Amino acid sequence: MKGLALWITGLPGSGKSTLADAIKKSYPPFIILRMDAFRKVVTPVPAYSDFERDIVYRSLVYLAKIMTGQGHNVIIDATGNLRRWRTLARRLIPKYAEIYLKCPLEVAMKRERKRAYTHKAPRGIYKKGAKGWPVPGMTVPYEEPKKPELTIETDRLSVNESITIIKKQIDKMR
Repeated sequence: MKGLALWITGLPGSGKSTLADAIKKSYPPFIILRMDAFRKVVTPVPAYSDFERDIVYRSLVYLAKIMTGQGHNVIIDATGNLRRWRTLARRLIPKYAEIYLKCPLEVAMKRERKRAYTHKAPRGIYKKGAKGWPVPGMTVPYEEPKKPELTIETDRLSVNESITIIKKQIDKMR
């Protein structure tokens, strides 16, 4: 099992980091590429403009491509609100799977208000969105995947149930 990439995509607060951590616990060799941490290095004072998002996401995809090409397994923990970035990853990374965390906006907003912020995620995303900031699914589009390898409804399934489904996908990719 070498060179796999799993992109966990979904709205902010849908459970991406929680599931990334659970996968890593089950499969310690996986490396988690967290957009929130990556962005703090690439754009320390983010503007969240369309141009900036494009550069940051393309850079993240390139990093995942290089790492998987060297035999590392990666989890991309990133909203990836536009399909074009996930399509780019699919085109560049041979062993790629997209895991879409489907979650109602209201549930994601509630989770985001309660989260512990252990993964460098920006605080108050949806409050900022209410003030006009670009927030996927709220003030800027979140393009749902057309054909993800997995769709997990995180408002209906537990973390353990979700991991069981993801493990089957990983086994198929070996």
